[in-house]
Amino acid sequence: MSKEVQMSIKMEPELRDQFMAVAADRHRPAAQIIRDLMRLYIANSETPNVLTAETIRKSRLGEDVFQASNPADLFKQLGI
Repeated sequence: MSKEVQMSIKMEPELRDQFMAVAADRHRPAAQIIRDLMRLYIANSETPNVLTAETIRKSRLGEDVFQASNPADLFKQLGI
């Protein structure tokens, strides 16, 4: 079992009040939400993250690679 430590965070009172209100509305402890956000931030900071690694893999295999003459052509091919 890991040892828990405490951490202090400085923030504007209005931000804290809004956050605590949302946490209460969701019936979730504020500390758990902060831990979840920290885990998400760490996961999204991996180099490369999962999405980037998959995109690199596909491009090396020639999958999902688009050739376009200009941005408008690329957007049309992508359907956006």
